[in-house]
Amino acid sequence: MTDPNLKYNSKPIFAQVVRDRLSRRQFLKGAGIVASAATVPLLPACGSSVFSQPTRVASPLRLTFNEVAQGLDQHLHVPQGYSHQVLLRWGDPIFQQVAEFDPQQQSAKNQNLQFGFNNDFVGFIPLPLGSQNSQHGLLVVNHEHTKAHLMHPGSPKDADLSLEQTKIDLAAHGLSVVEVKRQANGEWQLVKASRYNRRITAETPMQLSGWARGHQRMKTLYSKNGVDTWGTYGNCAGGVTPWGTVLTAEENINKYFKGDLDNCPEQENYRRFGFKGDVRKSWGLHFDRWDLDKNPQEGLHAGWIVEIDPFDAQSKPRKLTSLGRFKHEGCNVHINTDGRVVAYMGDDQKFEYVYRFISRDTYRAGNTAADRAFNLTLLDNGELSVAQFSEDGSLHWQPLVYGQGPLTPANGFHSQADIALDTRKAADLLAATPMDRPEDVEVNPVNGKVYVMLTKNDSRKPDQLNAPNPRAYNKAGQVVELIAPQGDHSASVFKWDLTLLAGNPKQTITNYHTATSDNGWLACPDNCAFDNLGHLWLSTDGAEDHGVADGLWAMPVDNPLHGLSKRFLRCPIGAELCGPFFTPDNTTLFCAIQHPGGDSTFDKPDTRWPDFADDMPCRPALVAIWKDDGGVVGS
Repeated sequence: MTDPNLKYNSKPIFAQVVRDRLSRRQFLKGAGIVASAATVPLLPACGSSVFSQPTRVASPLRLTFNEVAQGLDQHLHVPQGYSHQVLLRWGDPIFQQVAEFDPQQQSAKNQNLQFGFNNDFVGFIPLPLGSQNSQHGLLVVNHEHTKAHLMHPGSPKDADLSLEQTKIDLAAHGLSVVEVKRQANGEWQLVKASRYNRRITAETPMQLSGWARGHQRMKTLYSKNGVDTWGTYGNCAGGVTPWGTVLTAEENINKYFKGDLDNCPEQENYRRFGFKGDVRKSWGLHFDRWDLDKNPQEGLHAGWIVEIDPFDAQSKPRKLTSLGRFKHEGCNVHINTDGRVVAYMGDDQKFEYVYRFISRDTYRAGNTAADRAFNLTLLDNGELSVAQFSEDGSLHWQPLVYGQGPLTPANGFHSQADIALDTRKAADLLAATPMDRPEDVEVNPVNGKVYVMLTKNDSRKPDQLNAPNPRAYNKAGQVVELIAPQGDHSASVFKWDLTLLAGNPKQTITNYHTATSDNGWLACPDNCAFDNLGHLWLSTDGAEDHGVADGLWAMPVDNPLHGLSKRFLRCPIGAELCGPFFTPDNTTLFCAIQHPGGDSTFDKPDTRWPDFADDMPCRPALVAIWKDDGGVVGS
């Protein structure tokens, strides 16, 4: 049965195309292609991709660390010669005179002043603003979601929380902003007295900006003007802007709402977004705001990119509706050659799409108040488009513009605001290419290429293959690179190629370098980062399904060692690795360890990392990693 999300996709994939795309890469190893492509013979490797362009070549000599072994246990592992520090854990106070975390005596009052749960994205912004200081700065950390069975004694279900537990749950979401300084021994210290420290939760006052601001569909029982809104939750990855703000991405927000979709005025929108109407979280049981029967438009206030100014703790975060509404994994910006801002985004669900936004106005490089105020408007006006991949290696960006093509009243679009609110529907109509869960999408600062993390899609049938997603029942994921012509990220046509087909090479076709060790293969790429030499650092979410712990791998690109991935970090059991982020000098790497203990319970956890104390549960935490000799991370 063909997935309904594919009904607008016009071209089938041919096994010949799959073979040709794979064999263009320098190195191929592993089992035959699964499913319908399994019978296709692979051609001999034939050198670099025909789509490669001249680039600044990163040194292949930097990634000389001693590789961490594959495995799965209760601990966090980094290479020999490296140290790591648990800098912030769930429940740690981030202000002065706040109670220490007591898992048996939790309260919403305390949680509003403590580090939240399940940290995901991490961004480091040097102090002062505009500097390259790697010893002092602000950390901004997302708190994506909660797991009640790991948070509370008795291990309740998410839908069974009491009123007070639900208030704790609301406070455990959102973000933490903290000031940190590096000490002489290499460790980092939280500055609790900082004027920058802040908790942003599911109840923090915010405003809507962009195309849907003030639109009739945005007016709710609580937002009479369609401008005021409250809180952010489901925050997955994000990005740091050149003007010193943070973009945080609202992803799986559908699970927070309850209500009868059959009688809801937004039922088409909500069903396309993945709303079920069932009770998966307790929020709608205790607060009318998340009950769609009583407040039917509230679901449209979530699913956005939110911009936060960490330098002003009194500022209201803004939900940027011109960037579209979908399950945002992240948002990373690049200053184009003409000065305009280009933002890349992935919609993290099976068969969803890759998006690009280009600002109308150009970036101002200064750090004056006037420059920052202007730059804070850049993502409100511009052009949103969606990626359509072709089998010949070209990528066409299809603009999502009201009145153009099928985006007309005949198909339910009456303004650009409707396109912002129904972005997935608009992309469907433009025959966007359904992808294998697009997650992080980032620009490599050295070679200027865009790298798209595609985690996996085990629901893709053999008759649903397409060129950038060539494996049916894909459980391992891949990385696709996008190449802007002459470095112009505003071009309507790019080239694309397969950077990495991930997975265990003994079980599936992969394209690692032939020198990759048994510890170097990875599965389910999720977030990514780049060091100053342009090496790709990949974190994973789902490697445990392949028998090894999630973690962090490093890999050269654009040199003879392309595809030689090496495991750098191994997570505790049940955890995924999120938000890798380097200081400007690359001597500290920050990472988020999310949901250690996985599907175990508060009372009987699989690990008590990071405290390993009988009176403490497993706790998500932010870690800092550095080389003992003070060198750059990766060497």
